Amino acid sequence: MLLPPDAARAFIADRHRGVLVTLKSSDGRPQLSNVVYALIDDRIRVSVTDSRAKTHNLRRDPRVSLHVASGDFWTYVVAEGDAELSPVASEPGDDTCRSLLLLYETARGEAHPDPQEFAEAMVADRRLEVSFHLTHLYPTS
Repeated sequence: MLLPPDAARAFIADRHRGVLVTLKSSDGRPQLSNVVYALIDDRIRVSVTDSRAKTHNLRRDPRVSLHVASGDFWTYVVAEGDAELSPVASEPGDDTCRSLLLLYETARGEAHPDPQEFAEAMVADRRLEVSFHLTHLYPTS
């Protein structure tokens, strides 16, 4: 049985862990990464580091999928889209740091206790945000 589109979006919004799928440049096979994400303003948002394979893959080919499963594993939704990459966080308080803080707080469901420390860590880790609109959903239940 398929979930209706509104139920599929709600399913994704209510969860924050999934498997991000990008395409490897070496042979086109899928690269899968467990990620924490948040659905904000109808966009999936994921924090990544600049040096990771998934970031490299998305710079070359923006096609991306996110697989989100229920606790019992049998209900799932796959969201597809074309990823956009933010600039790498370069100084605490820049747009990327603010966006990553919103992502963190949405996924955690609470405010970060020290936003300045968080921003400094984002710069030190060379983090950026991957985001994409839900252009296609494969919902099931």
